Amino acid sequence: MGRYELVRPTVRKRLFARIFGDRFRNLSLGKKLSKLFVHLVAYTFIGGYTMVTIIDPYGGAMANAFEFDYNVGGDSQTYGYATTQKISFDRSGWKIVTGDEAVAIYVANAAPPETGTIKDFAYTLVVSNGWGRDQYSCLVALWTRESNWHWNSFNRGSGAYGIPQALPGAKMAEFGSDWQTNPETQVRWGVNYIKHRYGSPCGAMAHSNKMNWY
Repeated sequence: MGRYELVRPTVRKRLFARIFGDRFRNLSLGKKLSKLFVHLVAYTFIGGYTMVTIIDPYGGAMANAFEFDYNVGGDSQTYGYATTQKISFDRSGWKIVTGDEAVAIYVANAAPPETGTIKDFAYTLVVSNGWGRDQYSCLVALWTRESNWHWNSFNRGSGAYGIPQALPGAKMAEFGSDWQTNPETQVRWGVNYIKHRYGSPCGAMAHSNKMNWY
């Protein structure tokens, strides 16, 4: 007859068997807990990734680029043209401009003035004010539209007179008593008026394009 040896189960196995019964006697508690931990980590990762994908992680932390602030119940707001703003932006060979520079882009370059003409005199004033060829082109286009550079041009409807169409024409007397017949007097007054009122001929041209007067 063989010899049988009685082996007493460990404390962990006996506690496990008492809690879960004999049907789990052959299972390892360590393996079960390990699988449970792996599943818990996997579910947590999948759930977190899904939430980050669906919900904007920055919502509520910072303003959205496309968010609009509506003035609900407040005073009505209006947009007014106060001053000429200049913006210049360069990127990858492209340039965005506004104000006088933008007007100059859409004005054809004026031909060089013939020596001794009234346009030649106007060009000298443009240069003396530190303006470039673009500003001269705006001046030529503006006064061509206003009077076609005729010193005796008179607008019966408004009373404007001369090359710059001063209103009234007597304003030009500030630069000479011969303002009615001398085109140089008219041009000096007109360039000075444009400089102090609009900053440059292209600024005056931009205003004229918008308002039909300057």
